[in-house]
Amino acid sequence: MKLGQFEIYPITDGVLRLDGGAMFGIVPKILWEKHHPPDDRNRIKLELGSLLIKAHGFNILVDTGIGNKGGEKFNQMYGVERCPSLEESLSKFNLSPVDIDLVINTHFHFDHAGGNTRRDDRGEIHPTFAKAAYFIQKGEWEFASKPNERTRGSYLLDNYEVLPKAGRLNLLEGDSEILKGISVIRTPGHTPHHQSIFIESNGEKAVYLGDLIPTASHIPLPYIMGYDLFPLTTLETKRKLLEQAEEEHWLLVFQHDPKVRMGYVKKKEGRFLLEEVRNA
Repeated sequence: MKLGQFEIYPITDGVLRLDGGAMFGIVPKILWEKHHPPDDRNRIKLELGSLLIKAHGFNILVDTGIGNKGGEKFNQMYGVERCPSLEESLSKFNLSPVDIDLVINTHFHFDHAGGNTRRDDRGEIHPTFAKAAYFIQKGEWEFASKPNERTRGSYLLDNYEVLPKAGRLNLLEGDSEILKGISVIRTPGHTPHHQSIFIESNGEKAVYLGDLIPTASHIPLPYIMGYDLFPLTTLETKRKLLEQAEEEHWLLVFQHDPKVRMGYVKKKEGRFLLEEVRNA
């Protein structure tokens, strides 16, 4: 769809399945299962979303899905179905990985950065987007480079370790404008240095939320993932962002919702509600 002079397209690397309880934290199952029915392993289907932005003659990709480096055990555990894959999604726009100019990661968890790199026939890891400059918060890079017992399952070094060695990684410190109208804003909580992507053109504004608000069902303030490392920080980050999004009429773009990709938030009787917008 058009956003001012820019074009934005929610695209996908397929789906994965994660534990519904972990996705909704303290929220009882009887509430979330209405919109996200679990399978027999209590997993819910989630989109492996990315965002393609066409702006200033550049092809910009926000997050890269899960990629194809996971083995059979990994794919079964997370119910991965790359159908379509990110590469297939790009091909619908007559693009291939070599046509991507910039890659912006919200953070380095495997379902957001797995497609950053690829493994060749000799088993060597290379950047998937060979000509692209990659962007991440410096704090996220440092945090992801030394995963601990709590974070090791989410941070897989093969997804990003090679990027600075290839001269592709650009480290940001705080809110930053990458191109005119394309910025990152720090939205901590899920990880300490998580960032969302803010897009503005001709007075129209959108924000790609990443894992701050992964699905439309996570709009209510207490709906916070068990995966979040700092849930109370998430709460305050969400509150501030949603207040501003309503006031300034931001288009919200959700990364993991398999049904609702975009919408505008309204506040009614003290609660935030979403008005869905379908791709146009």
